[in-house]
Amino acid sequence: MSENLIEIKDLYVEYKSNKGIVGGTEIIHAVNGVNLEIKQGEILALAGESGCGKSTLAKAIIKLENSKSGEINFKNKNILKMGKNELKTFRKSAQIVFQNPYSSLDPKMKILNTLKEPLQINTEYSEKEILEIIREKIKKVGLSEDCLCLYPHEFSGGQRQRIAIARALVLNPEFILADEPVSALDVSIQAQIINLLKELKEDYNLTFLLITHDMSVIKYLADRIAIMYLGEIVEIGTTEEIFTSPKHPYTQALLSAVPQISGEKSDRIILSGDLPSPANLPKGCKFHTRCSKCFEKCPKLNPPTINISDTHKVKCHLYE
Repeated sequence: MSENLIEIKDLYVEYKSNKGIVGGTEIIHAVNGVNLEIKQGEILALAGESGCGKSTLAKAIIKLENSKSGEINFKNKNILKMGKNELKTFRKSAQIVFQNPYSSLDPKMKILNTLKEPLQINTEYSEKEILEIIREKIKKVGLSEDCLCLYPHEFSGGQRQRIAIARALVLNPEFILADEPVSALDVSIQAQIINLLKELKEDYNLTFLLITHDMSVIKYLADRIAIMYLGEIVEIGTTEEIFTSPKHPYTQALLSAVPQISGEKSDRIILSGDLPSPANLPKGCKFHTRCSKCFEKCPKLNPPTINISDTHKVKCHLYE
């Protein structure tokens, strides 16, 4: 069994939100006691609807978002307690691919300079060595060297995302956080980028945290899946376990929305109401306000995490 590259323990992330000129501020409880392990060399998918805390958790893992409490251990070192030099070393090992390739590249920089910058800041390579690395990575993502002299506006969305992936690769990271990497792209291009990520994972033995709401993408790419709701991991298991035997009512609702290409009919589960505000979390089980299986205990007590198997866990009173 692979060792854990990242271990998250009882993590909380909160921030203040301005309610307006006369409304003051409110506390947004974005991540609430998350425990999560990401194994070396796997693709772990983090799924859930918009506003559930996926991106906040992801940014906290690479310290783009401050955490209130808890631990985020990378190779057994807590990044929340790292000094400046340790954090700089960590940032070489952990890179991010953002959702929108139109805004993640500097429009005033040629692609060569975009890819040069992280190497110039973080390494002591010579100019010749830097150029060799850039040529290798740009070819690896399926582009030619000719693109290095161009600006981002001269590329399509899919090409820009390939450039963004190349930028994440130039420092030879161990961990890549892919935050909705294909959702801003045309459907015809999405499959190409998905296949590219899978190929890069194998070639470089990368570890991925894949943030997405697209369960079809998850089914194809992920080794394991964590389901998130209102800042909590409500279910986690292998891709096969989650797709063939989902336990949490929320997971079942997410999967019921996946189109069935085979033509087989499935009963769509329609959740009642909207996602509650993370500034005013429900008492007890966070999901009880929308759950058709809610019973007396649910509004009163936050459920413990139950082991369905060695790899499958669910946070629900139904399995106590």
